Amino acid sequence: MSTHASDPLAALGSLPGVADAVDSVRKAVDRVYGHRVMRRRSNEISSEAALRGARGSAALSGADWALEEVRRRSDFSADPEARTVGAALRLGAEAGQLLSIWRQSPLRVLARLHLVAAGDPGESVGRPRLDGETVDEPLVTAPVPSPAEVAGRLDGLAELIVAGGEAPALVTASVVHGELLALRPFTSYNGLVARAAERIALIGSGLDPKAICPAEVGHAEQGRAAYLAAFEGYLSGTPEGVGGWIAHCGRSVELGVRESTAVCEALQRGAA
Repeated sequence: MSTHASDPLAALGSLPGVADAVDSVRKAVDRVYGHRVMRRRSNEISSEAALRGARGSAALSGADWALEEVRRRSDFSADPEARTVGAALRLGAEAGQLLSIWRQSPLRVLARLHLVAAGDPGESVGRPRLDGETVDEPLVTAPVPSPAEVAGRLDGLAELIVAGGEAPALVTASVVHGELLALRPFTSYNGLVARAAERIALIGSGLDPKAICPAEVGHAEQGRAAYLAAFEGYLSGTPEGVGGWIAHCGRSVELGVRESTAVCEALQRGAA
């Protein structure tokens, strides 16, 4: 990115609309964490958030299944859509296991995410693509950066994550998501991996430590057209474009919060 991973993430907090998005997300997350159901049933909320997040991420990658179908199915090997849903579910389950590694070695985590998504140790699985290898990512049609550019930008992104800093969690997570979608470093499942990495960044930052605010739900709810339009803004590298992408990701987190709040309310009514 021209305004992207080579610049300090904290500077992105001053982009148009970003401060408001950060504040709005923080308030929304605080509200759901304060829900009375969270005090005794947070594990159930986390499990449901992972399921709904996986469904949303798969929908953006072309497998738009009803939630109950995702919940019911056990075989995800039959066809490309089923494999996409299965990959999203595996990533949702794996994300929480990788938090301790994320801040020390984010590139190891990304490699692991791709291996989990692919489900088999193929020749191109679990490593950035090489010269001559193609990318299977139908949702994103922007030009694919070269492997050399991918390597340089991944290293830069990893350095920023390891260094930490003062950037709000939303900013960091949005840039992680946007960079991975822009780079498409793997031969497959890049969208799923990018959204799983965004989730890990939100959890690991402390914004959403119990993993109950699935941004993937919000990305799907806003629709593929809005997702791609915001991503085009990110790719532009302009302050307005990058700020718009971060704000879009913030709105997605808020919609994920709304989804989990509804789950809390349903559990509360069932216990009443």
